Amino acid sequence: MKNIFCRGTLSLVFTLVAATTSFAQNKSLKIGDSLPESFWTTPLHVVNHPQKTIDLSEDKNKLILIDFWSTWCSACLMSLPKIEALQQKFGNKVKILPVSSQDKSALDKFFSSSNGKKYKSMMSTYEDKKLHELFPHAGVPFIIWIKDGKLFNSTDAGQLTEQTINEVLNGDKSSLQTIIQMDRARPLMLSEDYDRQRNVQLLNYSFFVKGQIPDIGAGGTYRKTASGKIHGRQFTNLPLWDMYYAIGYELFRQQDKTSFTEKRMIIEVKEPKQLMPIEKADGSNDGANLYSYEFIIPEHKSDSLYNYMLEDLNRYSGYTVTFEKRPVKCFVLVRTSVKDKLATKGGEKRSTFPQTPSILKNVPLKNMVNMLNGEIPIKELFIDETGYTGNVDLEVSGVKDISTLKKELQKYDLDLIPQERQVLMMVIKDQRN
Repeated sequence: MKNIFCRGTLSLVFTLVAATTSFAQNKSLKIGDSLPESFWTTPLHVVNHPQKTIDLSEDKNKLILIDFWSTWCSACLMSLPKIEALQQKFGNKVKILPVSSQDKSALDKFFSSSNGKKYKSMMSTYEDKKLHELFPHAGVPFIIWIKDGKLFNSTDAGQLTEQTINEVLNGDKSSLQTIIQMDRARPLMLSEDYDRQRNVQLLNYSFFVKGQIPDIGAGGTYRKTASGKIHGRQFTNLPLWDMYYAIGYELFRQQDKTSFTEKRMIIEVKEPKQLMPIEKADGSNDGANLYSYEFIIPEHKSDSLYNYMLEDLNRYSGYTVTFEKRPVKCFVLVRTSVKDKLATKGGEKRSTFPQTPSILKNVPLKNMVNMLNGEIPIKELFIDETGYTGNVDLEVSGVKDISTLKKELQKYDLDLIPQERQVLMMVIKDQRN
């Protein structure tokens, strides 16, 4: 499983491997513990190496860096040039070992691709189980540091630098921050002491922090009861914009019965950039505008979850989010005749808006309107006032611009009229003291 939820161009701390993976570092092997003999002697299957297998028995005196990675992980691929450069820089003093659980064919395919060919000299394990069992983790990339035959630390890939390696090699005070990855199986930061309690039921839980938590990836997930009702949500390492969008999406379904997009958001704050992630020159995120939030309520109140979440965030986020009817410039979709040129002829359902060509086949007309309100260059909101309820067949060349779209819709006796409408909008404002 890859990233659970993320909008925009946010660089992840790590990409989730599986939502059910154990989040605790193997409790039998703590930082400072010696590695078992099997760590040094177990044969490891490798690609990009003269031998089919290697072991680490001759590397005991080196600083060993195990880099857990996958070919589908963008953050892992961004680290590959650094991995190669650091290995070349430190030579025999350091052993950097990329480790993958993927099969050989997946790695061969990657290293033969146009992007992967650049790293053809990089050895990597494949179908690994031993090291994954010894150093369990919830996502990749994940770095294990081993020095003097002992587990020295576990970190994210961002901390793997020339400076930190020199600190460890020279015995200087290390600036590394230990990362023990968490997953989403339990409420954020809820003590494990809670698990020992009997005859207790978690009725409400709220956790809200600003700043990047490197122990967990960026995304979101749900809390469901045994009956399947959603009574909680969790967001990690996301900007407030993404959280508001997720809440708005659910509340619009309940209140307005329409699809929710960015076009339904009005930003009335002095510094709108504070709602978005701050991207550094290298494409990573500095974490300053990232938040983590978890909110859980009793099952019998689950229908009010998103209203309660918004109230909670409005208390502490520094912003006030409301839903208001506002006058908005729109393109209103109308019929220009009573003749029905839309009725479907049936067959397999298909919807390709806003691709080229854009096709509706045996689906509601609202599918087109919903997609036009998605991420396309036309900034105006589209409103459907045709009153047409049946499924339709419709095809246009694509969503290039309004004039072209208007012209092509005419053959179905449809038109797009620029008008102002009172529309329900999500409004984000600075909180008043």
